[in-house]
Amino acid sequence: MKNLKNKPYLLLVLAGVLLIVIIVSIFTFNSQKEDTVKVGLILTGSAIDAGWNGMHYQGVRTACEELRAELIVKENVPEGTGECAAAVEALVKEKAEVIILSSYAYPTEVKDVVEKYPEVAFYGISAEYYAENMTSYFGRMYQARYLAGIVAGIKTESNHIGYVAAMPNSEVNRGINAFTLGVKSVNPEAVVTVAWTDAWEDAEKEKECAELLIKAGADVLTYHQNKHNVAKAADSAGVYSIGYNAAEKGLSDQYLTAAVWDWKAVYYQIIREYLQGRGNSVKRHWFGIETGVVALSEYSLQVDTGIKEQVENAKAEMAEGKDVFSGIIYDNEGTLRCGEGESISDEILLERMDWFVDGVVIYE
Repeated sequence: MKNLKNKPYLLLVLAGVLLIVIIVSIFTFNSQKEDTVKVGLILTGSAIDAGWNGMHYQGVRTACEELRAELIVKENVPEGTGECAAAVEALVKEKAEVIILSSYAYPTEVKDVVEKYPEVAFYGISAEYYAENMTSYFGRMYQARYLAGIVAGIKTESNHIGYVAAMPNSEVNRGINAFTLGVKSVNPEAVVTVAWTDAWEDAEKEKECAELLIKAGADVLTYHQNKHNVAKAADSAGVYSIGYNAAEKGLSDQYLTAAVWDWKAVYYQIIREYLQGRGNSVKRHWFGIETGVVALSEYSLQVDTGIKEQVENAKAEMAEGKDVFSGIIYDNEGTLRCGEGESISDEILLERMDWFVDGVVIYE
């Protein structure tokens, strides 16, 4: 009888315990949800692009998944239209604590908006604008470009190499110059002719420039574009090419190698830095070839052991501290830009590379 009398009391206690468990679970779930960092990513194109935009999306997404951050993406936001500022405002409203500006012109375009939200951590790719809450990030792709130039300089038979490039800014010019220095290190007689498309993506113009350069005598092509239209045009014409961004598949052995990125490694470090309370703790991140962020892809069968050895020797010298932009360097107008025992500073490389090294010819 005693047990029966206590039964209502026991049921009441169990119900109370169950209620406490439910309340604690709800509180814990909401607390975890609120603690999840939201990362905003702005892209000039589609997240499913096979080129630049898709690579950045995949890199940020993978990093967010591994670090348990929530990703919010704004796609198809062209440069120079004012849409980037609107995308930033939208991300702030959606509670993004970290905003990644993945295209060259974005940071300068939205500087007023960046200053408007000091509590948000901004990261701008290859930025020439900085703030207390804006860090520039990039890889030293010019190192991989230099190595690619060695391959091109050895493989060319006409001593005429073509370079299809988006537009003349510090980032693009730096790559052209490093590539040309690599070419000249193994083939002083070769020249690199640059044809501009005036856009990161313009399939028709890229193909047109490739065909013009081939017609002018180029037997090796490379490019600074979001996609691989130049490599495809070169393959169709039966001339060598060296890719950019990622290794393109489905081409012949005329496609020698590519200067490639590992964006996941970049974004993992940026997001982890923020999670550790060190967001915007430095002015810039510039990841060298020793980090694996930039590299050359696998070689085709057209790249022999001798070429590979020369590339590896140059890479080893970089690892030992030799700078691509060091020693005597003249520009293509005969002005001395770097002297014996000197090297060009990161500030000039990043922000004031408005000239071309000896050996660069602009197609007109």
